Amino acid sequence: MAINKHEIVEKNVGVLMVMICIAISFATLVEIVPLFFQKDLNEPVPGMKPLTALQLEGRDIYIREGCHVCHTQMIRPLRAETERYGHYSVAGESVWDHPFLWGSKRTGPDLARIGEKYSDDWQYVHLMNPRDVVPESNMPGFPWLAENKLDGELTAKKMEIFRNFGVPYTDADIQGGAASVKGKTEMEALIAYLQQLGTVMKQRR
Repeated sequence: MAINKHEIVEKNVGVLMVMICIAISFATLVEIVPLFFQKDLNEPVPGMKPLTALQLEGRDIYIREGCHVCHTQMIRPLRAETERYGHYSVAGESVWDHPFLWGSKRTGPDLARIGEKYSDDWQYVHLMNPRDVVPESNMPGFPWLAENKLDGELTAKKMEIFRNFGVPYTDADIQGGAASVKGKTEMEALIAYLQQLGTVMKQRR
């Protein structure tokens, strides 16, 4: 009786695991490793600037409050998405993001191009009580952000860490970081962060 070579692999768990590892390793080498050397995936889009100290604090608040759980920041190159949200997302927009905030679930709309779409006042009202501007919204309000004040104690340290990751903060940026956020509310910081999202790509169009 002829030996079925497939059975040798399929019935031997050890051999199957080794073959799976080889297949995954080969796929990684072919599909992922070349991306590390693709210039347009590793450099920021032209005109992009690092987040200001206030915007950086706002990003941390965005993460702390779980905004990324319900909102994506990734517009796929599909007509239905680009017509609604704008230009599809490109890798160069995220090279300074640590961690990435692309998200995977849209309970609310994508925010990749939300910057400057609405006024600061609109954003303030929306964050205080979303139903005041969008009656059908199921988003919770965040009124405490208008009361909580930033002290800037860790701002410079955060900027130093991000510079170690390749974000081009200058010494002056870092030294002035704490002073530029001290006394500001968390609401102001979050609005500052939201208002810069996607603006670089809007300027390029």
